[in-house]
Amino acid sequence: MAKAGLPKDVESFLNYLVVERGLSKNSVEAYRNDLSSFFLEVRRDPLDVKRDEIRQYLSTQKKGGMSGSTTARRLVTLRNLYRFLLLEKIAVEDPTENIESPRSIKSLPSYLTEEEVERLLEAPDTKKPLGVRDKTMLELFYATGIRVSELATLNMDGLNMMAGYILVMGKGSKERIVPFGEVAGDWMKTYITGSRLKILKDKESKGLFITARGKVMSRQNIWMLLERYARIAGITKHLSPHTLRHSFATHLLRHGADLRSLQILLGHSDISTTQIYTHIEQERLKEVYKKYHPRA
Repeated sequence: MAKAGLPKDVESFLNYLVVERGLSKNSVEAYRNDLSSFFLEVRRDPLDVKRDEIRQYLSTQKKGGMSGSTTARRLVTLRNLYRFLLLEKIAVEDPTENIESPRSIKSLPSYLTEEEVERLLEAPDTKKPLGVRDKTMLELFYATGIRVSELATLNMDGLNMMAGYILVMGKGSKERIVPFGEVAGDWMKTYITGSRLKILKDKESKGLFITARGKVMSRQNIWMLLERYARIAGITKHLSPHTLRHSFATHLLRHGADLRSLQILLGHSDISTTQIYTHIEQERLKEVYKKYHPRA
């Protein structure tokens, strides 16, 4: 079934997304593509679709090599369609009801080895004020495991150098206190009392990390610097904005931290989010078992 051949009730739903929901052209196009895929396969009017047909469609998609996340998204698209049809009293039942979402396998995002982190942290030229800023930023980033957005929005008044922690504004405007170690603390003192003042010159800023123009560094600024120093350090792995955060979590677990402590440090509201790192802890437990059990 071509895009133009979608059932009229589906077209009404897509129009609703534009007019009532105000979704972007790209978002509506994504909905259209998902629905086209389904109705091309099923070839039925939405009101005649049965629950088993949806289950069969999802199963076929997964067997055909579709990722779990994409298959799950297509189920969500169908659910949204039928919620609209129920709301408009076009449909009297929802065939997506009680269909379990296909679970995508959560793989651990890319992270650096401890040796790679060391090379990355040594990459900035600390003979220059901006190099000291970058060195401090990377040290603090790795020492705390905070998000890139949280690093960019750190303010001077959120620092407690004596106690060794920073006040972070996380997702949902939730504040949390995150400790940092001696190495990061020493570099922060060097940066704040020297290089930061040289960068600012006669300007003022509440932001902790500032550009050569005295502006607060953005996520994009930080990400570009991270890529630059990764190249200098000879790191060829693909880096995402969360690479150091994932490295922080991975290394903590490998050195004995527990998931609950890691959850608090990362600012995860739900422990299930932190459980993406569970297999690392399992690997560590296997190593402990092999090392200490007499019959391992």
